[in-house]
Amino acid sequence: MNTQVVDIARGWVGTPYLHQVSVQGVGCDCLGLLRGIWRVVYGCEPEAIPAYTQDWSEPQGAERLMAAADRHLREATSTPLAPGQVILFRMRQGAVAKHLGVVSDAGELPQFIHAYQGHGVVESWLSAPWRKRIAARFEFIER
Repeated sequence: MNTQVVDIARGWVGTPYLHQVSVQGVGCDCLGLLRGIWRVVYGCEPEAIPAYTQDWSEPQGAERLMAAADRHLREATSTPLAPGQVILFRMRQGAVAKHLGVVSDAGELPQFIHAYQGHGVVESWLSAPWRKRIAARFEFIER
């Protein structure tokens, strides 16, 4: 399944960044990318996504993205970094997790695919600044 997840994610590379959208080649944000992968892997999405702001409920301190990942994916924090894992990021220390991506390569120079504002869907190095922001890692569940 991990290879499938990476292949699907790579198919989204080049999709423009559009907040709250999930249409391959047209636009998506980081959650939209994950939603698109989910639809290919499982079919329909597991729950309706309410409207959300770009601050991801940061002012309230609500871990909505983390809670959704807990509901629908399996935590992978105790396993090594691996392709196909979903990584959640805190963009600053003490903030809620509000960005995510999919590990595409866990080798010597790990990479991940994510929808990044101003860049669209890209494959980036999981550099030290990105690694220090990792809040949790999850993986898709075989069904």
